Amino acid sequence: MKVQLNQSGDMSQHLTPQQLTLNISAKQFNFADTSELLGAKHLSAQHQAWFAQSEAKKAAEFGLTIRQPGFNLLALGEPGTGRTTLMLSAMHEAAAKQEAPCDLVALYQFDSSGKPLFLKLPCGVGTQLKQALDHFVRQLAKELASLLEARIKDNASTLIIQFLATQLGNIKTNVPHIVSNKALMLYFELLQKDVLEYLEAWQPSAAGDSDSNLEALLSESFFGRYRVNVLVEHTPGLIADSQTKPSTPVIYDNDPSLQSLFGGIESAGDSSSTPDFMRLRAGNLLRADGGTLLLNLRDILADEANGSQLLEKLHRFLRNGTLQIEDLTSSGSQGGSFVSAQAAIPVSVKLVLVATRDDYYLLIDEKYDFFNYFPIKIEFAEKVKATAENYAAYAGFIAQKCQQFNCSHFTADAVVGLLHAMHRIEEDQMRISTQFSVLEKLMLESAAVADMREAQLVDIEDVKAAISRRYARHGYIEGHMRDSIVDNELMIAVQGEAIGQINGLTHIDLADASFGSPIRISANCYAGRRDVLTIDREVLMSGPTHDKGVMILQSWLHTNFAKLNPLNMTASLVFEQEYNGVDGDSASCAELFVLLSSLSKLPIKQGIAVTGALNQHGEVLPVGGLNEKIEGYFRVCKDIGLDGKQGVLIPGRNSRHLVLADEVIEAVANGQFHITTMNNVAEGILHLTGHGLEEVSRIAAETLNSFKLVLEQNLPKTVLFESPR
Repeated sequence: MKVQLNQSGDMSQHLTPQQLTLNISAKQFNFADTSELLGAKHLSAQHQAWFAQSEAKKAAEFGLTIRQPGFNLLALGEPGTGRTTLMLSAMHEAAAKQEAPCDLVALYQFDSSGKPLFLKLPCGVGTQLKQALDHFVRQLAKELASLLEARIKDNASTLIIQFLATQLGNIKTNVPHIVSNKALMLYFELLQKDVLEYLEAWQPSAAGDSDSNLEALLSESFFGRYRVNVLVEHTPGLIADSQTKPSTPVIYDNDPSLQSLFGGIESAGDSSSTPDFMRLRAGNLLRADGGTLLLNLRDILADEANGSQLLEKLHRFLRNGTLQIEDLTSSGSQGGSFVSAQAAIPVSVKLVLVATRDDYYLLIDEKYDFFNYFPIKIEFAEKVKATAENYAAYAGFIAQKCQQFNCSHFTADAVVGLLHAMHRIEEDQMRISTQFSVLEKLMLESAAVADMREAQLVDIEDVKAAISRRYARHGYIEGHMRDSIVDNELMIAVQGEAIGQINGLTHIDLADASFGSPIRISANCYAGRRDVLTIDREVLMSGPTHDKGVMILQSWLHTNFAKLNPLNMTASLVFEQEYNGVDGDSASCAELFVLLSSLSKLPIKQGIAVTGALNQHGEVLPVGGLNEKIEGYFRVCKDIGLDGKQGVLIPGRNSRHLVLADEVIEAVANGQFHITTMNNVAEGILHLTGHGLEEVSRIAAETLNSFKLVLEQNLPKTVLFESPR
């Protein structure tokens, strides 16, 4: 930092070009390009991203280790920080260490209760049972006519009993698990009894049309009751790639609805003879039984029609640990008795709920007891420390993404360019953003630029070109405003001096683009009783944060001119040619300086734009959007003409937040533009006017004294009348 003392005693703290950005050395990397990072370890992009989210990883691994119910996970963070991708990778890693999942089947219950019989079976047994019973139904249908004919002819069911014994013996041979499962053994006893009773009770039609009577028996209404509805099935090799033993299920429902989560009942047509239990369909909660299910809170809240119902049913599920498949798509009475007669299915699922902090804290007051079931909170950081280890993890992430997208690899210098861009997102030389989605897009855009010049590797110039192209695509509105300033439609002076006039800096965020632009702030002071009056506030065009800054400014004035309280002044402040409203306190320093200029009649250098917040003790506080503000003002000065006297006055506490564009740094290096810091009001007013705060305050006090005299002279005179004797 260069400290200069001019003839006026101005302790100007001019920042050097090196202080305007961070300097990352490519020499710290032990690779020439990122292809060299695809070594034997072959860590995935998720592993590299987890390295930067080390605290979140510890919490996630701990939460996924606890298998007892009630320990669900809440992943908090901003979109793009890897919440969903990283949690899914952690869920898959944890699932590989867990026991194999269970199949869930629904069977016909022969006790006439109307309830389906739900059974959880070892992995793969559900499919085996379905295939075995389907084969049994086919064989029964094939032999049914001859079996009935033999029963009528011999007036005995010997052949039917032998047939059933043979078939059920084959089923038990093909599905060995049946023998060790008491519920299944009982089911097959009842099945055998049911088939026997039906066939023994069958009689040929009295009209002699036995074929028609037999055809009715051969319908699905008879055979369907012996089928198996496999609600959830797990086949080795389908859940875990290249594994013979499947891991526990890991499911991500990216479009949650009542049907997708809780299942439903398939509607039956008027002519349908499908048994009720065969129309049941499982939802993702059932499919994830024994495993983990990931949901995004935003997806639930965005469902205006069913969002509150979804949350309520999830809450009920978490409280009870059971689930009942309901007909959620129909409000009619069809199937109503069947629905009410169903048994509740015990389900053990570990929920992972992804949410932004805003959504979470907005909902927690309304449904605090819902989040009691999510005791494991995982905080995804939006920024991490800029350490060599984290830089290496980012480089590994870039290498893996290059391989994933089959694009050109990046040189070490290009990696430095990408890291620089991630620092710029966070506006911090000491912290780097974890917006991996932004990094991924910038990577692909840089690779595309390299492809256009037919380069084998992506270099830093390609990264800079991609950033420039992105700015050009989103810079129309800023360019239009800058043209209005250059054409003198928006009145901004960047040369000379003026009393009661200063250039503040605004930060405009349009979602897809953000930029800074200068705005003129002017002040007038005159004798009065209203203290500081902001015209924007009077016409309801200012926000509460801005109004707070003005009140702090007013408090500073009263404190520093305590002998003159009340101040006997009305001061009007206004953001000139601003018609969209203002908010934020980053202009409070500029507003104070312009008021002091108006009171003291000391001119302010118009080439210097000011940003900074103020506290009641006259200390200057840091502000946001600093890089965009400085660059926006620089481009205005550049288009009008740089004269070497222009620059920006910023809070000293903002120095570490500077990650400025190359053109600004170059102009500072050439002495065409200056970035100066201030820590308090005294340093700021001295730099802007060339006069110390004591002198400015003395002149301002004289002005306030004159206001007092004016008011006293214009007070209504009191006339005393003598009472008559």
